[in-house]
Amino acid sequence: MSGDISKLSPQIQQRLLRLQQLQQTLQGVMAQKQQLEMQLNEVEQAANELEKLNETAVIYKSIGALLVKSEKDKVTTELTERKELLKMRVDVLAKQEERLRTQAKDLQEKLQQDLRPVSGSSLG
Repeated sequence: MSGDISKLSPQIQQRLLRLQQLQQTLQGVMAQKQQLEMQLNEVEQAANELEKLNETAVIYKSIGALLVKSEKDKVTTELTERKELLKMRVDVLAKQEERLRTQAKDLQEKLQQDLRPVSGSSLG
């Protein structure tokens, strides 16, 4: 097959463009998901460390550039809420990632079908 895309039909060119867009969107979703998974891991580690402390332990939490004294129960609740929110966002991105992968796979299959007659056109 020639490397010149302009020789392809407009429909195939459109599908190729759509496939590139899907792949770029998929990469963005995967990067966001990975970032959220790292944040989720950090929150889980913090929550695990917090569980090991007794109720009278002095706890500080970060607020911007400041460390502020806080209560263990309050910080535990905040971490639990943050963990649930991150899990929900990761789940949403995972579903979006799966949908994009399916769309890209379907489009690749259509393109392969479209390009078969082009590559075998000398057989007629």
